[in-house]
Amino acid sequence: MTSVAPAVAAGITVDLVYLARLREAFGRSGESLTLPTAADATVADILAVLVARGGVYASELASGRAVRVAVNHEVVTATHRVQRGDEVALFPPVTGG
Repeated sequence: MTSVAPAVAAGITVDLVYLARLREAFGRSGESLTLPTAADATVADILAVLVARGGVYASELASGRAVRVAVNHEVVTATHRVQRGDEVALFPPVTGG
């Protein structure tokens, strides 16, 4: 009898962290998210998956809303590529004075 290994998902999993108003709006401080593709996955892909959930995700992450993204504690743009296991934090811009 031969055994067949289970199929491995073709995506990558990143750890999302929600800060400030996003934590309040989403009702959680973070989650793991598996993207459907591992090749050339970007921050924009993550945002698109979240917006596609609809509801509060779509409204809080809509185009024109002020949201910053940091990957592994470095602020990045939407074109930044993400890797398996990256920590991706979403947060509103912070002003100080």
